[in-house]
Amino acid sequence: MRRHIPSTRALLIFDAVARHHGVGKAAEELCLTHSAVSQQLRLLESQIGVRLVQRTARGSELTEAGRRYHGQIAGDLLRLQNHTLEAMAQRTDGLRLLVGAVPVLAEGWLMPRLPQFIARHPGCSLHLQVFPTNLYMEDMPFDVGVQYDDAVWPGANAQALMGESCVAVCAPKAKGRAAMARGDFRAAPLLQLRTRMGAWEEWFAQTAHARAPENLVAGHRFDLFSTLVAAVRADLGVGLVPAYFVERELRTGELVLACPHRAPSSRGYSVFVAPSRTDDPLVGAFVAWLRAAAASPPV
Repeated sequence: MRRHIPSTRALLIFDAVARHHGVGKAAEELCLTHSAVSQQLRLLESQIGVRLVQRTARGSELTEAGRRYHGQIAGDLLRLQNHTLEAMAQRTDGLRLLVGAVPVLAEGWLMPRLPQFIARHPGCSLHLQVFPTNLYMEDMPFDVGVQYDDAVWPGANAQALMGESCVAVCAPKAKGRAAMARGDFRAAPLLQLRTRMGAWEEWFAQTAHARAPENLVAGHRFDLFSTLVAAVRADLGVGLVPAYFVERELRTGELVLACPHRAPSSRGYSVFVAPSRTDDPLVGAFVAWLRAAAASPPV
């Protein structure tokens, strides 16, 4: 069956015309003549059978069909470029490790420790990507994954890595800091992570003698821990975060513990090894290093 796929050259030219809203600037970017760009556009329109670009008093503009088509192929061209760059980045010795991690753990715990592993394996090219939470995939595109214990990766070899404890943090000059230090959070504005709306209730249930606000789910909401911590720095309220995520901020004094209690979370983390990589020496070394790092004191 014949494939109806235009040439990459024609698509790149069309993309340039769409971005620059005209043939002239597109030709300049691509180091082509005006006539060469126009010819490729005509060939593309002929192949598709749809008018993509029209001449107006202001120059060249996309038709409605052209705008719709460009919106569809622009992302495809970017993905094709990224796939090509990924292939170009392959080492000839094959020492590449593709790691997927839940973002909060990757940013707050893994990255500060990763130079230790790279120093031991200087020939390794490590690619760190997001291991999506609550997403089922039959075949994960990673050699190793670091995710919550309940993550689903069919066939993967899973090993418990570490638990999670959460701390309440605030700005050093936060309003009500003295009251919170005594365990009185009744007037404290609680910041919320959208994906953990029950976290404060769990924390207060484990914090002896703490006096909680009447509504434990009210307050500003954020999608990311990094944004929530930025809100804490700005003194918008008190945040509940994994202790490892604010190790540096607590050490430097950017943030302080609103009260000293560290409550074990119901969440924990595991390391997952792809079924096809269980006997790989580099994967084995990385997993062993992860487990040793998890058992070590904070960096």
